[in-house]
Amino acid sequence: MGFMKHFRSRSKQKDKEKEKGKELRSDLYFPAYTGPDQTARLPETVVKIIFGYICPHSQDETYEPNESSMITEGCMLCDLRDLSNCSLVKQQWYPWASSMLYHSVRIDAVHYCELEEIYTERRRRNTRNHEPIDPPAVRLQLLSRTVRENAYCAAAVQFLKLPYMTRETCKADLARTVSVLPNLRYVDLPDGFFTGDTSSHTLRQELQARCPHIRKMKYNAGSEQSLELLLYRHWQELEVMEVSKLQIEPTLLRQVLGILPNLKHLTLADLPWMNDSIFQSTSRIPNFPAMRTLTLKNVPNLTHQGLVQYLSRPETRESLTTLNLKDCTGIPVSNLHSVFWAASHLENFSIVLSATSSLSLEPLPPLASITLRTMHYEITSASSNQHSLYPPAYSYYQYLTNSLMSNSLPGLRTLYVRDHDFPETLTLAPPVVPFADSPQYPSRGFQQELQVYTKGLDELEWVFTSVTPADEYGRRGSLSGGRPLSSYSASKGLGPQWGGEARRSIVVGNGFGGFLAVPVPDEERPRSAGSWAVPGKNGGAGGARSSWMSGGGGRERERRGSRVDLWR
Repeated sequence: MGFMKHFRSRSKQKDKEKEKGKELRSDLYFPAYTGPDQTARLPETVVKIIFGYICPHSQDETYEPNESSMITEGCMLCDLRDLSNCSLVKQQWYPWASSMLYHSVRIDAVHYCELEEIYTERRRRNTRNHEPIDPPAVRLQLLSRTVRENAYCAAAVQFLKLPYMTRETCKADLARTVSVLPNLRYVDLPDGFFTGDTSSHTLRQELQARCPHIRKMKYNAGSEQSLELLLYRHWQELEVMEVSKLQIEPTLLRQVLGILPNLKHLTLADLPWMNDSIFQSTSRIPNFPAMRTLTLKNVPNLTHQGLVQYLSRPETRESLTTLNLKDCTGIPVSNLHSVFWAASHLENFSIVLSATSSLSLEPLPPLASITLRTMHYEITSASSNQHSLYPPAYSYYQYLTNSLMSNSLPGLRTLYVRDHDFPETLTLAPPVVPFADSPQYPSRGFQQELQVYTKGLDELEWVFTSVTPADEYGRRGSLSGGRPLSSYSASKGLGPQWGGEARRSIVVGNGFGGFLAVPVPDEERPRSAGSWAVPGKNGGAGGARSSWMSGGGGRERERRGSRVDLWR
């Protein structure tokens, strides 16, 4: 035994010598800086920008839950640790870093890196004879203790985001935490909070009494009394509200909406009792307020005439910039032109509809808007008509093509459709009419660049195509015509030079009045795109947003697929 101990000591001595040699080599190639501290010359704004890159989620000010607001591919818990270490470097940095640490607090269930396996194994050893601990619940308890003991940190918290299971099982700890957060604007709440569940009664009372600056709230079926409590002037700074499946009087809804001066984003879902009378002007109750974003989901009795009546008021017409329609059968596509004409400041529009019948054979006025920038035109055919020769959705996309070719949407830059053959129909422009430059024959076709995202019924990724009009000076004479040929055929599969799974091409003018598709390098492959405009403080219309399932390198994907990544 003593002989083997001698060998072990010799091996430890060799390891120490190796470490000492590494330190010497590092000092040799990277000498320590002994000059003046240059960071002292940096202003506060520059230091905060650098800290923002160290911990990106500290700048998250969206009104989205924890599982939908991952703004980085890194490990949020490691980024938070790095930012906390920065606060200990210099006394001058402490107030700046600490204010960012507690501005947007995010509690995650796991580390999104290799540390999670190490910590999981360590917890397994320590809790072999005890009940296993819940790490996010413990983190919430530590946060609650910190903000209750430190008023400065409590006043800095404005956003609090928690994992789904934590906010469902730790309602008491969450209530104790929010009771000392006077400047809280958004917090992830359990589902029972939005349905009037008695288990969330204490949490609701604390939030109403202690947090007057809440900016987003939802009211689902069963929370009718909670909605009526807004008449007592709770949460006057609400900016985003979602109302779903409520059984209330239209007069009560109008009264509640009328006393919220900062409300700008409203979602009305699954309200079969709502009709055009909700927008009528009366002297007894306030008018339906002007919204920046109006989302209607499954409101069958509301018609396009009601929307036109709502947009007839100058304040609403000038305020509405985003309109989202989903399964609103009372607002057919054939009447959208009147809505577009009334919404003179509309910039983002979305319609999701399952068509059961084709459009009328009578010619329809085109969809015309000079302010529209982004449109989600997601029309699909009903399941019974999907395999027919000309499904109902074909006429809807033909109507959209005619509107684009007539140059009725000159400001449109981004288009989402659910027809994978739609870019090919755009390239097949109508024949050029002889003497088309004359006033009797106005020119047709695209006059602006257009980014088209397509996705079929059996596809998960959006396919990107950029349509660029041909140069006017490069066109042939007025006698040229015919349908141009295009090499774009994403639905049939292309080679690797077209971008692999996320197939991407650029459609450019061929100089003869038509278009030609060319491949792009693999490094410019797009990521998946969102479908709906999500309101928030930094809100706006939804565009192409990267997906954590498709983005990142191989190491990131391997890390997320580890056996301990059970949060999904």
